[in-house]
Amino acid sequence: MKERKIKIRMTPAEVKDFVNEASKCDFDINISYNHYIVDAKSILGVMGLDFRSILTVQYTGYNDDFESFVNNLVVA
Repeated sequence: MKERKIKIRMTPAEVKDFVNEASKCDFDINISYNHYIVDAKSILGVMGLDFRSILTVQYTGYNDDFESFVNNLVVA
């Protein structure tokens, strides 16, 4: 399966829903900002990121619900 790398923008209020959707996936999902890379299924890790900046979500897998959720956060 091809690795996906998506640029998103998210508010602190959206973190809980993002982590919940990521946790439903049976593949690894990382979210990063600059040189910080955290597990997207960790609410504490994700909350430690800078939400004023564009974040990168990287994963190799597919889940319809996660794709729909992330597509709403994509930066054009």
